[in-house]
Amino acid sequence: MTYMVYIDQYGQLEIMGQGARETILTPALCRAARGLLDWTQTDLAAKAAVSRSTIRDYEGRHHDIHRATEAQLRLAFEEGGVNFVEIEGVGIGLCLASA
Repeated sequence: MTYMVYIDQYGQLEIMGQGARETILTPALCRAARGLLDWTQTDLAAKAAVSRSTIRDYEGRHHDIHRATEAQLRLAFEEGGVNFVEIEGVGIGLCLASA
């Protein structure tokens, strides 16, 4: 499993390793990814094997999540078809995988 796809200023894709960045999934990106997939917090909790309250509290910025929990959430999103991409000079974005 790749950690992140990076798009440089020339539109070239590169694979980045897990040690390259500490946290990718922000509360806003978590909400956006759920929106792309039309998932509720309960849906995500079931697919990622975490509690709904963990997702609720993280998205509501009540607390941070552990790296392992972030990995579980990202894996669930990626298996659902969401790609996390970093665009140079812009930041992290989301898109759905092509069919």
